[in-house]
Amino acid sequence: MADGSYRFQQGAGHYFYQQQNQQAHQTRHPHQRNGSPVNNSRLAFNPSTDTPSPNRSPGTHSPAHNTYGMYGQNAHQQNQHVMLNGGPNRNRYQMQMNLGKPFQHQAHQHQTHHQNAQHHGDGGHSGHGGNFGNHQHNMSSGTLSNNAPHFTPNHLQNGTPSSVHSQPHKPNEHWQEQLRLASQSREMNLVHYHARSKVPGAGSAAGTKKEDDKDDRTRTVDGKDTGACLWAALDFGGQGLKILAPALFNYCWLDKLYINNNKLTYLPPAIGRLRNLKELDLSNNELTDLPAEIGMLCNLRRLYLFYNQLEMLPYEVGSLYQLEMLGIEGNPLNEDLKSIIMENTSADLIRYLREQADVPEPPNDRPWVSLDETPVDITDQSRFLVLSYNILCEKYATQVTYGYTPSSALAWEHRREVVLGELRDRQPDIMCLQEIDQESYQEYFRAALAIDDYRGVFWPKSRAQTMAEKEAKFVDGCATFYKNSKYILLDKQLIEFARHAINRPDMKGEHDIFNRVMPRDDIAVATFLEDRATGARLIVVNVHIFWNPVFKDVKVVQVAILMEHIISLAEKYTKWPPCKDKELFRFSTGGKDGEEKAPMEPGPSMTYSSGADIPLVMCGDFNSTPDSGVYDLIAHGSLSNSHSDLANRNYGNFTRDGMTHPFQLKSSYANMGELAFTNYAPNFIGVIDYIWYSTNSLVNTGLLGEIDKDYLQRVPGFPNYHFPSDHLALQAEFVTKTRKEKKVVEADFGSQRDRRQQ
Repeated sequence: MADGSYRFQQGAGHYFYQQQNQQAHQTRHPHQRNGSPVNNSRLAFNPSTDTPSPNRSPGTHSPAHNTYGMYGQNAHQQNQHVMLNGGPNRNRYQMQMNLGKPFQHQAHQHQTHHQNAQHHGDGGHSGHGGNFGNHQHNMSSGTLSNNAPHFTPNHLQNGTPSSVHSQPHKPNEHWQEQLRLASQSREMNLVHYHARSKVPGAGSAAGTKKEDDKDDRTRTVDGKDTGACLWAALDFGGQGLKILAPALFNYCWLDKLYINNNKLTYLPPAIGRLRNLKELDLSNNELTDLPAEIGMLCNLRRLYLFYNQLEMLPYEVGSLYQLEMLGIEGNPLNEDLKSIIMENTSADLIRYLREQADVPEPPNDRPWVSLDETPVDITDQSRFLVLSYNILCEKYATQVTYGYTPSSALAWEHRREVVLGELRDRQPDIMCLQEIDQESYQEYFRAALAIDDYRGVFWPKSRAQTMAEKEAKFVDGCATFYKNSKYILLDKQLIEFARHAINRPDMKGEHDIFNRVMPRDDIAVATFLEDRATGARLIVVNVHIFWNPVFKDVKVVQVAILMEHIISLAEKYTKWPPCKDKELFRFSTGGKDGEEKAPMEPGPSMTYSSGADIPLVMCGDFNSTPDSGVYDLIAHGSLSNSHSDLANRNYGNFTRDGMTHPFQLKSSYANMGELAFTNYAPNFIGVIDYIWYSTNSLVNTGLLGEIDKDYLQRVPGFPNYHFPSDHLALQAEFVTKTRKEKKVVEADFGSQRDRRQQ
């Protein structure tokens, strides 16, 4: 089943949100989240101060629509022409030079501004001369012109700093540091300057010091272990280069690249492949524009573009949310953009570009991959669809963690509508959602999905049991929805890993249990369903395993406890009594000639001789890659007590005898070689979500395919306007195998036996 049009018809991206104060950026895997805050309350919406959320915003034809946007619908009516930066083919770099009514100053303001600007210009010039001595500097690009448009704080919205153009004043420390770096970059004309000089130059950090060199929660580069590399920096400065060899962009492990003091007029789009870069110096070249793929470099802390020919910046630069210093001095850059960084910081300009960017075109629909080429009987009641989706809980979706995402795309009001649209569009029979909080389940998804014939089962993580009701409603958990017309809920169970671990006799007194497993409140939700039509029964497990990659042993123990508990439940379900009342209540609809249409006759409840014979589907976010001990345990049915993920820790019988389970499980996406990723973020791209199924009782006949790879070339990470979570939705189709009854046949030797008796 392919994507429908609903999920892309949100329109919310055209509205922009006020930004919160920027906190210190932290590089971490977006999926690696700490526990829920105990006190997590939401502020009520105030129409006088808050920017409307996407579903409250005026429509596209409303007079209030996108009044201050760079691509406002009424821009042509106001004769606000757009500069195309070199021609009509460069639409992605469009930026209005005349910013329209919100930025027009009044006559009396202009007079005051003109007088202040003269005073500011004198002071700035004096300060400049004192700081840089005889160094020649173009004052027209270093300070505001007297004719610069005047901004008032109320005019600037959508994340633009309120101080821009409010009162002309002396350039701040950030801009003075930029001027110092720009001056120094002109002196870096030696070949291999960074290799020869140990004096902090353009390669030194500017702005607030951050722990940007290493984050112990950052897993890998693009989901792959780059291993120990002897070098991570390249210096091509002062070589007179006019082009860059394509092989350069294969060095994905680089964190510093210097291509300054050359003759480059063009930066290849392949620069976006160097996603591990933290420092990129393109100063003193002849660049007239930047490729949109520059926005893929979300790990950049320093981007130096000093002394080029850049008049505009692509909006994709707004994705560089960790940037400390954006070097733009010496470019004929638009004065309105330049003034933002002069009077504030690089982060303010980055945020402005991100919030003003237009909503990109949606990708092509994900294809449906058929795994069973046999003819499909559309009346076959044994077929069913299962969907698994970590929807990214609201409290985890912060601008600090997902700074590359526009605030309007990150807003929960927008994301939950896109999630709901995708669920309705795919129409699975069973869906397992992770990271859904109690409030969202009770007040939004439960009621909305009931219209589509779904009933749900939900449990929050264990910490909710220790909280007051007001705080507990913000704790996330796991929710399983099923089609009420197809299934009957026979049983539901909550599996708390910490509680089961501490109650095991073999783990009492183990320090690793108390210090590593006990503090984690991850859970699983098990449901036991029966198909109304066929009588086939099904165990559905919805699980969310601990995220931190440092705790691989905890993940293995959690899954071992899960499998142990499923074994116990399955044995209990073999003795579950037949379901007698399976007929679904229906309103009388009437048929032809006024005759009422007879409902389908329910099938008798199936019985199973052993727990392993009951069909089992296990969905969730396992936070473990296919090379992990978690994957090996589930797929192979056993794991040695000496596995490296256990790190020689003590977990009772698990580390004394090893771990086993009797189920024949397989990852559904392993039938097509696993996806390229299920989690997509700047610091981690990999597979951590799965839909497991028992191969002895189910056949996997179809899967939801991958995302358009061309679309991903300019998308640094999820969520965005089209993908509301940093995870992908997984969907698989299954068919219940027909069980053949064993017939007892007595041997009949006929006349041969009679001859032997003679």
